[in-house]
Amino acid sequence: MATIKLFGRDGQEKGALELADQDLVLDRGEQAVRDTIVSRMAYYRAGTASTLSKGEVAGSNKKPWKQKKTGRARAGLRQSPVWRGGGVAFGPKPRDFSLKVNKKVARLAFRRAVSDRIADGSLIVVDDLSLEAPKTKALVQVLKGLDAANALLVVKAFDETLTLASRNLPDVEVATASGASLYQMMLHRKVIVSQPAWEDLKARIAAPRKES
Repeated sequence: MATIKLFGRDGQEKGALELADQDLVLDRGEQAVRDTIVSRMAYYRAGTASTLSKGEVAGSNKKPWKQKKTGRARAGLRQSPVWRGGGVAFGPKPRDFSLKVNKKVARLAFRRAVSDRIADGSLIVVDDLSLEAPKTKALVQVLKGLDAANALLVVKAFDETLTLASRNLPDVEVATASGASLYQMMLHRKVIVSQPAWEDLKARIAAPRKES
């Protein structure tokens, strides 16, 4: 049985939450994490780079000069890639860089990432992350008490006040337990989960039930 520390807003430890060992994935999934991250980064590549081949460069097909007796190297056309202003040999063309990752692989990757966070103690649960007003100073005070300058804040549902308060903090991000991505889990040094969101996150990493 794994335990996750439970803290108050003031940074004082208030107890611990339990997680079944079968829900932790520490013996597999490293390749799944890599494949999912690579797929995510590839998805955001524009793939719009484009160059002209020698057949696409404007110009006639007239031979620049006769083949022999000029003292120059022979040349067939001015659009040759070896000439300035000519086409590009094997240049880039628009393409789709996206890579497919199966749902089971993506789920395994997420479970492995969260399991690693729990194992190394960089994932903690806080009883309450809500703020009375969207003040960055108030959020900084909470993060300071939790010793987390670079953190992913995981809440149960979208919290506009918390989101507005975190906008001026470049190393702080807010996500919901149902929408947090693997990339977000891997990006930040610490993951802070509100106690109401913990149940939703725990459901996402729960071991799949075997059909009888």
